[in-house]
Amino acid sequence: MSHDKVFIEGLEIEALIGIYDWERRIRQPLRFDVEMAFDNRKPAATDAIEDTLDYKAVSKRLIAFVTASDFGLVETLAERCAALILDEFGVRHVRLKLSKPGAVRGATAVGVIIERSRE
Repeated sequence: MSHDKVFIEGLEIEALIGIYDWERRIRQPLRFDVEMAFDNRKPAATDAIEDTLDYKAVSKRLIAFVTASDFGLVETLAERCAALILDEFGVRHVRLKLSKPGAVRGATAVGVIIERSRE
């Protein structure tokens, strides 16, 4: 079994997220780091884009979903994003880090890291 991963690092997306009244009125930047298990031997052999896990397509889908979302908790948003990647892109396993920069004074960012696999 291959242990290859395709990753997207530091994808910044503005979103409506949070539980406080002031948060409901503004869009906040969120940062996504995503690692997806994918066997890269086939695309390496064929050198064909259609055999790859297209990280540009994954990024565009996440941007569309997150921009349109409106959740209270980063936990909920992270869970939905992981499920979307597993369901729509044929990924077996995903590790997703969702950071909320500047949410806590003195910290660069806070957030969650989740790992999910397809059943």
